[in-house]
Amino acid sequence: MTKIDFKKILKHLYVPSTKDFSLVEVPDMTFVKIDGHGAPGNDAYQHALSWLYPVSYGLKFYSKQTLAKDYVVPPLEGLWWADDMTAYTDDRREEWHWTMMIMLPDWLDDEAFVASVKKASNKLGDPPASLRREVLHEGLCAQILHIGPYSEEGPTIAKMHKEFLPQNGLTENGHHHEIYLGDPRKTAPEKLRTVLRQPVRKL
Repeated sequence: MTKIDFKKILKHLYVPSTKDFSLVEVPDMTFVKIDGHGAPGNDAYQHALSWLYPVSYGLKFYSKQTLAKDYVVPPLEGLWWADDMTAYTDDRREEWHWTMMIMLPDWLDDEAFVASVKKASNKLGDPPASLRREVLHEGLCAQILHIGPYSEEGPTIAKMHKEFLPQNGLTENGHHHEIYLGDPRKTAPEKLRTVLRQPVRKL
């Protein structure tokens, strides 16, 4: 049985340049999602991850055993925003909103999702109210690969919004999106790789 690795199949979405911003057309993709509020790493954030991974791996095993289709579980991703966007420039993390998510193959339907949630519930109890399977529509996006600590993303994000977008006649069209290609528990901060993505539209 062939194991599908979406990071390789969709390499243009997961391995952008580290030097230059690029524009990419992102297709509609389905995710397991959980919403939250506050600083990354807080209790709500950890609770979200404690559900995202069991449900996602449950779906992988369901796919392999029931549908004879195996795949590598894609990396963790996050959508980030704030009511007042200076909360980011001033690092007021308690004001941040987020949706943490893991991508699902199109062949896994609601029935498979419900079965995986039920299985996870046997160990974890009641699932978060916002846990869902949902399609993300992004379309045209600007992106770049950041290498280094998450805390050092700020200048690159600012350059994207203050220089690259206006210079190319673009404006924001959705939440800031990050794809975490490294595991902070196993990878040195200076070697972490994160895709920084921003949905855009032409002015």
